Amino acid sequence: MAEWRSLADVAVRPLPGRAFLAAGAASADHADFHRDVLRWKASLRARAGDTWALHFEDAARFAAALYGAWHAGKTVVLPGDALAGTQSRLRTRVDGFVGDWIDSEMPTPDHAPDADAAAGALDANATRLVVFTSGSTGEPVAIEKRLRQLDAEVHALEAALGSGLDGVAVHGTVSHQHIYGLLFRVLWPLAAGRVIVSRAFFPEDLLAAMDGQDAVLVASPAHLKRLPAQLSWASLHGKLRAVFSSGGALPAEAAHDAARLLGVPPTEILGSSETGGMAWRRWDEEQPAWRPLPGVDWRVQDGSLEVRSPHLADAVWWRSQDRAEPDGAGGFRLLGRTDRIVKVEERRVSLDALERQIRAHPAVSDVRVVLLGGTRSTLAAVVATADGTPVPDDAAARRALAQGLSRHLARTQDAVTRPRRWRFVPALPSNAQGKVTEASLTALFRPERPTPTWKLREAARAQVELPLDASLAVFDGHFLQAAVLPGVAQLDWAVQLAREVFAIPPRFLRMEALKFQRVARPGDLVRLDLEWQAERMTLAFRYTSVHGPHASGRVVFANGE
Repeated sequence: MAEWRSLADVAVRPLPGRAFLAAGAASADHADFHRDVLRWKASLRARAGDTWALHFEDAARFAAALYGAWHAGKTVVLPGDALAGTQSRLRTRVDGFVGDWIDSEMPTPDHAPDADAAAGALDANATRLVVFTSGSTGEPVAIEKRLRQLDAEVHALEAALGSGLDGVAVHGTVSHQHIYGLLFRVLWPLAAGRVIVSRAFFPEDLLAAMDGQDAVLVASPAHLKRLPAQLSWASLHGKLRAVFSSGGALPAEAAHDAARLLGVPPTEILGSSETGGMAWRRWDEEQPAWRPLPGVDWRVQDGSLEVRSPHLADAVWWRSQDRAEPDGAGGFRLLGRTDRIVKVEERRVSLDALERQIRAHPAVSDVRVVLLGGTRSTLAAVVATADGTPVPDDAAARRALAQGLSRHLARTQDAVTRPRRWRFVPALPSNAQGKVTEASLTALFRPERPTPTWKLREAARAQVELPLDASLAVFDGHFLQAAVLPGVAQLDWAVQLAREVFAIPPRFLRMEALKFQRVARPGDLVRLDLEWQAERMTLAFRYTSVHGPHASGRVVFANGE
């Protein structure tokens, strides 16, 4: 078991043999980390200015630069991305940019340390980090963290969750540029002497990356919801010691599917950039309650969760925007949000701020943005066009206007935080009281496809149930006498759902043996059976219900564009 090091002492002296880095077949120990810290320290000490922005794709390079900056007496600013708009916004508050920026003053250290260079222990109260999160208005809000807060949090994580994690390599699908990834992929491993895996992986790459070693996975709900079921995850069982998830709510179905695939129930962390970690729960039961992390006090005031802990800047009660209730056993359950901040792919998005940015476009008179639920939450915008901008009356014109508005947002919003669905109207829909309601907005985005309930997901076979609700947009106008499910929709659904389960080549080649035997109507519960014949690159599908068979066929695919 490696000796625990406080975050103030992590880089004070080299510790040969202590774990630090794994990067494919390469590895490095703590002595290598210490050497790189001294190089960054010397390079940053040679530069004027107290505040520097760091952005690195590689977690190990980032760790060395972070500690080098801290030991050089610098305040580190940690943006979530390196977009041109982000760098432009930061120029007035930082003295320079370190790492993987478009315009970087220091992509690598450019000074060698003195022969007798050393690093004294950091002052845990004076050493500072600045992270950003969207406040109630959605404008990026700088949040200052002192090292003592971060140190208290990694101690709490070790006390609550560190049992059985000796000797693991810490893999991740999340970026260390955000507070969750920073703590779990960099700071906690440094304090505990665990191996940092330098790059973040997509779920499809994890199996090969974790092969042959005991591991921890630091993930997000977005990635755990999309683990490819056809991969042989069973090879990780017994070697994957823990799976962590944070940044957004992990749906129960996704949590239990991940536990089945990965062989270990995910541990979910509740926290924010402002509060640090507040609570945790392990999905080893159907719907677990939240338990506070060691040192965190909590209460429910006027229906809202409040916390007090050493992870906060001050010893005061902090009111969250989460509604909560005690569970009667020392924990609590969350009941939803009280503000207009939503999570999309674990990214906090202010609907108010997004609406302001869209409204600034000359083609827009007014706009409302909503979060559409379902298997994958999606931002959707309803735009009332400005005088002189007609409401597009054909698909090409609507698409062109939507693309123009998306480009308008691209400088400050990446693809995740921009609306994916758009509706254009002469005026926003309102009720008898003149109010624009969320129900009236979401009604404009009725789903094309029902929410699937998977009954079987195997390497070559899958089965899913689809309730045909009358509100599905796919029933519109087909047919005038009685709504029926179009055959083209059945084919499209079969391919869409199959791609969620099987590794299907990109190019459609042809249809075979297509049969439509019985119409499917609103109110039916249809079952879709899928079979992937990999050697023939053929997908066989069959729709049935209590009424009998509805449709069947085979779709042949090919590699290439």
